[in-house]
Amino acid sequence: MTITLSDQDKSTLRIAAYGAVALMAAAGAAGEPHKIATSGSIALGSATGLIGHVLADHQEGKDLTGKSVAEITDRVLPALTAAMNLLKQQDPAEADNFRRTVLVAVETVQMRQGRPSPATPEMVRKITEALDAARVAVADSGAVPEAATGQDRPELQKAIEEIVDSGFVGVSLRVHDERGEWVRSAGVAELGGTAKPPVNGHARIGSNTKTFTATLVLQLVAEGKIELDTPAADYLPEFGLDRRITVRMLLQHTSGLFNFTGEVYDDGTIVHGIPVPYGTTGKEWVDKRFHTYRPEELVRLALSKPARFEPGTGWSYSNTNYVLARLLIEKVTGRSLAEEMQRRILGPLGLSGTVVPDASPEISEPHAHVYYRYEEAGQQKTIDVTRYNPSWVSTGGDMISTSQDLHTFISALIGGKLLPAPLLAEMCTPHATGIPNMDYGLGVFVQKTDCGGTVITHNGGNVGSATLMYSTPDGSKTLTAVLNCVGDADMSIATAFQNAQQRLVNEVFCGEQADPAQPAD
Repeated sequence: MTITLSDQDKSTLRIAAYGAVALMAAAGAAGEPHKIATSGSIALGSATGLIGHVLADHQEGKDLTGKSVAEITDRVLPALTAAMNLLKQQDPAEADNFRRTVLVAVETVQMRQGRPSPATPEMVRKITEALDAARVAVADSGAVPEAATGQDRPELQKAIEEIVDSGFVGVSLRVHDERGEWVRSAGVAELGGTAKPPVNGHARIGSNTKTFTATLVLQLVAEGKIELDTPAADYLPEFGLDRRITVRMLLQHTSGLFNFTGEVYDDGTIVHGIPVPYGTTGKEWVDKRFHTYRPEELVRLALSKPARFEPGTGWSYSNTNYVLARLLIEKVTGRSLAEEMQRRILGPLGLSGTVVPDASPEISEPHAHVYYRYEEAGQQKTIDVTRYNPSWVSTGGDMISTSQDLHTFISALIGGKLLPAPLLAEMCTPHATGIPNMDYGLGVFVQKTDCGGTVITHNGGNVGSATLMYSTPDGSKTLTAVLNCVGDADMSIATAFQNAQQRLVNEVFCGEQADPAQPAD
């Protein structure tokens, strides 16, 4: 019987595998045989039971009392390799995600345990070899991935090709709707090359970072560790914040705090913050692109400038709000944002292609390249800026992800898997921004489409790239995309980018009925 994996099946496979391997690694690191046996039993059940219709042949051998970690690993390997085989046949990019998820599970446990047991390296070796063998076996079989033979969507292919023609180096697009999944790319992965952008490449997601961060804050609200309408100063007294600024105002951009990346006022006045790759500070940003800024430094710079308005009396997009949200998370939990994000969102959802890089300039393969053009000594120079230190924007937009991970994340969020229904409703309740058809909730924009529908979104622009993330309020349709270009101080690509956003939204979402901006139950 041929089994076709749904998106939910793929997600379940990742989550089950993460749980199984993490439990085994934790048991091994603890060095307690009875815990190894108990955790191993749970692990084996997790790796098979939730997806029994897919891995029915591997639900056996539940009596693991007294077994070693290596023996337990041997029992789970058939389920993991069967999952790898299925994924590689139907969605090669998802198979790679699955493999990374399993290895991230081990790394996460080792990070928490400090020093793994001697059994852990053997477990890692066995699992890695089994997954790699499955990957090679399927590749050698000549099986044609589902993505290569999937539905024909000429209107979407035409759209991304025309976006490339408008000035972008490359575009990759992922759409999930009633017709299934459609994933393609156009253009090239790097200037002078011929290879297309990877359809599930890693990309700097810019301000989509804010949606992840807001979700984490709201999880802490759900646990009673943070209150939305409490002054942020109660949690972060060291900054002397105006006590009228609440946590809600940080997430909603209604605090009035100066944006440390600079402000443009209604009369055209520009007040600079740190060097950014736009305007007159472009060359300075190039020279300092590997410099490390600490979050506290960015906040103190913002607080040294006049506020844009009295707290709660207006709306203005400010990266400062979300750096404060990061510091709030770290203060309340006692852990770094990266650790907390991994523990609460990335690990449970199996988002193995998503990281909080902090000050690291690295970005994992595969990825498309991004570029920056500037003038020096009267000559135009174009340089590759794929690698740079993202600490200059911090939680305002530093995360790295993939289009598949963004789809999984927004689907889980809107589907109620990350937040209780009342908090999800608050997150998606629109607050006026003054931007036509574009209101803001708590970490998400609530946008009206040209045809009267509603989408929940939070796109991200970064140096030489942009990342799109959209969902209908019921989660039935999503669009995620990565666009790569040559950026410059004058933001010459801005008009083409706005047109590209509108084109893709219209192609994918028009025809939607106008719905209230409320999430699914």
